[in-house]
Amino acid sequence: MRLRSLAVLILTASVGFAQSKAPKLPEGTTIEKDLAYGTHERNKLDIAVPKGDGPFPLLIWIHGGGWEAGDKAGFGAFASQVARGYAVASINYRYSKHAVFPAQIHDAKAAVRFLRANAKKYNFDPEKFGVGGGSAGGHLSALLGTSGGVKELEGDDNAKPDASRVQAVFDLFGPTDLAKLSPAGAPTNAVTRLLGGDTGLKKLLAETGTPQTYISKDDPPFLIAHGDQDKLVPLKQSQDLHEALKAAGVESELIVAKGAGHGPGVGTPANILKMMAFLDKHLKPAKK
Repeated sequence: MRLRSLAVLILTASVGFAQSKAPKLPEGTTIEKDLAYGTHERNKLDIAVPKGDGPFPLLIWIHGGGWEAGDKAGFGAFASQVARGYAVASINYRYSKHAVFPAQIHDAKAAVRFLRANAKKYNFDPEKFGVGGGSAGGHLSALLGTSGGVKELEGDDNAKPDASRVQAVFDLFGPTDLAKLSPAGAPTNAVTRLLGGDTGLKKLLAETGTPQTYISKDDPPFLIAHGDQDKLVPLKQSQDLHEALKAAGVESELIVAKGAGHGPGVGTPANILKMMAFLDKHLKPAKK
């Protein structure tokens, strides 16, 4: 790849990390918006599929916003990857004001099942699904990664749990241990609203929403990025997840962005290159 082309990809992906204005998708990209994967008004997703024969590995973006704000528009940090031969999807899910947890992971898993069931129609490779998100989206991405095969989180008694598995996880500064972020007696915050109460009342639910609860050695590889000056979600949340994954024998890399806060400063050119290398390693077909 030429240096100039690589520089453009780095720049546009950096914009995606900050969830700012999305880069323009390549000419010939097939775009479909507001596909319904469930019955709630927020159960919608967008897809973008590059021009070509395929089938293409799929990257699924889950937006942040404290589980109570945000939107699927723009494909987040994955928008720039269409130019590199990836299909991308971006999902909405129910806010905490619509339904408390586990509604959000039920929605995320339903979206993955929908995308896999329609893989042939949209030219996806059903064996190469990656997921990523920032903040609350990072939390849901990590939970998708560790809870593959956990039937009680599917939200549908008839669903096959393996249909919502993913093959790679890109977690950007996501909360991981919900109990530590909403301890008993603490002031109301986004985690409290997600759970419908602090963890003095919702301890078991907080454990249900914590990715570490489900870690097993067959989990997909993780790439985690977090700023060391994050005042909203402490770096230790990602450090604890990373250590738990490694202890279980799961491939995990933690990028600590020096001087970065909750988002800004995490998407450096070097970190974007690490993201692209991670995705290619685990989702692109091996060269013959």
